[in-house]
Amino acid sequence: MAAILVVVAATLPFWAESSWMREFVEIASYFIFAMMWNLLAGYGGMVSIGQQAFLGLGGYGMLALGNFAGMNPFLAVPLGGLAAALIALPVSWVAFRLQGGYFAIGTWVIAEVFRLSIANVPAVGGGSGTTLTALRGFERGTRESLTYWIALASVVACVAGVYLFLRSKQGLALMAIRDNEVAAESQGIAVRRMKLAVYTVAAFGAGLAGALYFVGNLRISPDAAFSVNWTAFAIFMVVIGGIGRIEGPIVGALIFWALNKFFSDWGTWYLLGLGLLAIVVTLFFKQGLWGYAQQRWGWSLFPTQRRLVTSRAAAKSPAPPAAAAPASHPASAAPSSGSPVRSH
Repeated sequence: MAAILVVVAATLPFWAESSWMREFVEIASYFIFAMMWNLLAGYGGMVSIGQQAFLGLGGYGMLALGNFAGMNPFLAVPLGGLAAALIALPVSWVAFRLQGGYFAIGTWVIAEVFRLSIANVPAVGGGSGTTLTALRGFERGTRESLTYWIALASVVACVAGVYLFLRSKQGLALMAIRDNEVAAESQGIAVRRMKLAVYTVAAFGAGLAGALYFVGNLRISPDAAFSVNWTAFAIFMVVIGGIGRIEGPIVGALIFWALNKFFSDWGTWYLLGLGLLAIVVTLFFKQGLWGYAQQRWGWSLFPTQRRLVTSRAAAKSPAPPAAAAPASHPASAAPSSGSPVRSH
């Protein structure tokens, strides 16, 4: 069924309006970013409010490869994600020295450092940003179709990759680290190595989302690329859909797209409505909307839970009799301290 939907979606550029493709690229970028945040925080327990740093780095990496290195911008999209992942390695050395709330605040500070640094680079337009001139040789229809197909492939790869990872032993180890880091380490799990791997993968996904978004937008600026709104909207989507579930960002992204499409013109009231909806879901649907549906009706598109299955023969076999304690001689048996002595 999923394969049929993907095939049908792949034919969309041949019969749909161009506005549909542009909207899909935008929501795909938000979804991939939210999925990576869910992997980092929902499954890894690392709550970051600075993941926009890697989104911006991915966008600017794609821009540099396209405008200055002469690379095809569409081929530069995954390389933008790779650039963000490589930068995440030294950044993690600083971020992992912080714990809890300090980690969250520290990641935001790191994102601001990158934003201010890029804003002072004249080659990429400084604070006002610049245009992706490498796409001038592409016709509009070709450009939009290629961007759409890359977005579709990125979404499928993101969902499949996260699902397969969570079904593996490494995914189980990651959730053990989230639940109790000390206990996980005592069981032989390489906690720091696993956290570094997930942090790097999440940075790659964020960079991929940024490169994808700005190759479709044709223009990039530090304020747009490193805006904290990216992380705020990702948290909204994950919380609404259900944190710690693959379906959560999917449901949250669809709800966010619908609200943004029909109510974004309301300005401040739109943002207040998003906040109010998040509060209501947090209070009454603590596991998110999909989590509530899963708990109530058993819905699950991507089951990652594991069940302990015992054989029927083992379940029916009687327990071995307990060894009888040796009888004590009445004369030598003394009552234990605090035990009642019965009189005959």
